[in-house]
Amino acid sequence: MEATPAPVAKLVDEFSRLPGIGPKTASRLTFYLLRHSSEQSLALADALRELHEKVVFCSQCFNIAESDPCVICANDNRDRSIICVVEEPLDVLAIERTRDYHGLYHVLHGHIAPAEGIGPEDLKIAELVERVRLSVDPVREIIIATNPNLEGEATARYLARQFESVQNISPKITHLARGLPMGGDLEYADEITLSRALSGRSEI
Repeated sequence: MEATPAPVAKLVDEFSRLPGIGPKTASRLTFYLLRHSSEQSLALADALRELHEKVVFCSQCFNIAESDPCVICANDNRDRSIICVVEEPLDVLAIERTRDYHGLYHVLHGHIAPAEGIGPEDLKIAELVERVRLSVDPVREIIIATNPNLEGEATARYLARQFESVQNISPKITHLARGLPMGGDLEYADEITLSRALSGRSEI
């Protein structure tokens, strides 16, 4: 007979599915919620419900937002001639913290990783090319700000090739400067490192 009540086991199992959370951490989180007031569990449940009910993807840049277009794409003070391409929404937050970048973004939602079964068609790459091609305001520069690891570099090279093969599109393709450590994630870089990487970006 199973000693753990079914609702507890179910929550442990659901927590375990989250990245970076193993069975022990999942159990600790579950029993923490069990020990504390029901208000905390209900607040968590409400937050999870609102996550899917109120958060949308911007149809222009594919960043997460509460409205479409997002506040960045809708801001007329942003430089529309520059698009910074990142892997994840967290990378947008990291770059925005520097306060040194004033252009637009495009979120790929991942990187090319054949070993994981992730190809270019699984990312928002075709949407980026089409966005640049149809842009009312000519895009003069695309900053590729993928993570400084093997997958990020492979994605950056693939992106650069896409714009080489498209007629009537000739933006300058740049990459963040190598002040960023190889193998790291953009979201964990500090503001000063990211700011220097932005200002020292180089052409691909």
